[in-house]
Amino acid sequence: MKPLFRNIIAVIAGWLIGSAINMGFITLGHKIYPIEGLDPSDMEAFAQVMPTLDAQYFTFPFLAHALGTLVGAIIAALIAANHKMKFALAIGILFLLGGIAINIMLPGPLWFTVLDIVVAYIPMAFIGGKIALSFTKN
Repeated sequence: MKPLFRNIIAVIAGWLIGSAINMGFITLGHKIYPIEGLDPSDMEAFAQVMPTLDAQYFTFPFLAHALGTLVGAIIAALIAANHKMKFALAIGILFLLGGIAINIMLPGPLWFTVLDIVVAYIPMAFIGGKIALSFTKN
């Protein structure tokens, strides 16, 4: 397989699998910590209630963002033909952009926004890249 094609597949697979992990944790969080009277698909109602929620409601969103990025970065780095760490970090950047967007659309407490943006994306992508590199020659 040509390196360019393999690298494109790496980004797509890392993004899709990481996103599936992310959504799985978000869905699980809504089941474990349901918000009474709130439809999770109603973004306007969700945006209004976010600042009033206790810390427990932010456990699964953080895990979703961090573990989705971690797994996506591992997948991308394992598949990439070369520059494996760069592809892992590219996944981190993609997820960071999504994280910034969701924190703008659904603003939560400042502590969560800072924790999420600073810890859940680039550091987790770097760790994912390191994990993948430990399984490969590159």
